[in-house]
Amino acid sequence: MKHKTLLLMLAGIGVLALMVLLIGPEQIESAIKMANPWYLVLAVIIQVVIYGLWTERWAVTTSSVNISVKRRHLFPMLMVGLAINNLTPSGRGGGEPVRAYILAKYSNSPTENAFATVMADRGLDTFPFIALVVFTIIAAVLYLNLPQWMVVALAICLVVLIAIFILALYMSLNREFGDRVIRWFLRILKRISEKTHRKFEQRAINAVEGFQNSMKVMVTDRKVLLYGIPLSFLIWGLEILRVYIVFAALNVQAPVGIIAAVFVISTLIGMIPLLPGGLGAVDGMMIVLYSYAGISPSVSAASTIVERLISFWMTSILGMAFLPYFGADAMEKLSKKL
Repeated sequence: MKHKTLLLMLAGIGVLALMVLLIGPEQIESAIKMANPWYLVLAVIIQVVIYGLWTERWAVTTSSVNISVKRRHLFPMLMVGLAINNLTPSGRGGGEPVRAYILAKYSNSPTENAFATVMADRGLDTFPFIALVVFTIIAAVLYLNLPQWMVVALAICLVVLIAIFILALYMSLNREFGDRVIRWFLRILKRISEKTHRKFEQRAINAVEGFQNSMKVMVTDRKVLLYGIPLSFLIWGLEILRVYIVFAALNVQAPVGIIAAVFVISTLIGMIPLLPGGLGAVDGMMIVLYSYAGISPSVSAASTIVERLISFWMTSILGMAFLPYFGADAMEKLSKKL
C-alpha cells in the first residue's frame, strides 16, 4: 500500500476518532454493550446474502456475452474489487478495472468484454439508486429538517446522475458518438505525449469497439434487464434492512425512511474521491444525519461504527484475503491502484 493511501486512511480514521471523542467514548461503548448479539449476527448474515446476490447479478451479465466462469470463481473476483473500492480514494471505482482484468485473465476473454460486464453490473445499480435519491429528497424535506442548500444539492446530484447515466449508455450503444468521444480524449493525450498517443491510439479504438459490441448484446438481452434490475432493487433493500437490524440490535426502532435517506446521502459522499471508501466522511455524515433525525448522538455513532464494521471493514478484509488466490499479477495490478 502506497504511503498516500495509508495517510488518507489514517486521516479518515482520525476524523471518526474525533467525532467519537466529541460525543463521548463511554456513551458509545455503553450503547454497543447493550446490543443484542443475535441481531448483529443477523446483520452479518444479510451482508453475506448481499455478497451472493452481487455475484449472481454479475453472473447474469457475464453469461450474456458468453464468458464462461463459475459463480464460485466470480465471488472472490467480486470481493477483491469491492475491497479495492473501499481502500482506494477513487470514488468507489478503482476496483472495477481490477475485476475486469482478473475476469479476462481467468476466463481467457477479451478485456473489453470483461470490462463491459463489470460496467453493466454497476449500471444496474443506477435504477434503484435513482429511485432512492428521489425518495431521499422527499424524506429530507419532510423528516430530516436538512438545510435548504443540502436539499438543492441532492436535487442537483439527481440531475447529474441521470445525465451521466444517459450519456454513458448512449456512448456505449452509439458507435459514432463513442468514436468521437474516444478520439477527443486521444487528441488531448496527443498534446500531452505524442509517444503515448501512438502507443494507445489503435488499441483504444479497438477496445471501445469491443466494449460497445458487448454492451449492445447485454442491453438487448431481456434476462439482463428482467433479472438484473429486480436483483438490484433487492440488494439495495437488503442493505437498508441491514442498517435497520443494526439499530434494532441497539434497541432503537429507526424509521426505514430515515435509514434509506441517510444511506443514500452517505453513498453519494462516499463517491467523492477524497478518502478511501469515504472513510471518515461517510461515517461522520451518517452520525450527523441520524442525529438530525432525532436519534441520540451516542446511538447514532454506535450504530454507524457497527454498521461500517460489517459493510466496510468485513468486506475489505475478505477481499484482501482472496487476493493471493489470483496470483502475483493481480497483486501487481492492485499495487498500482493503491
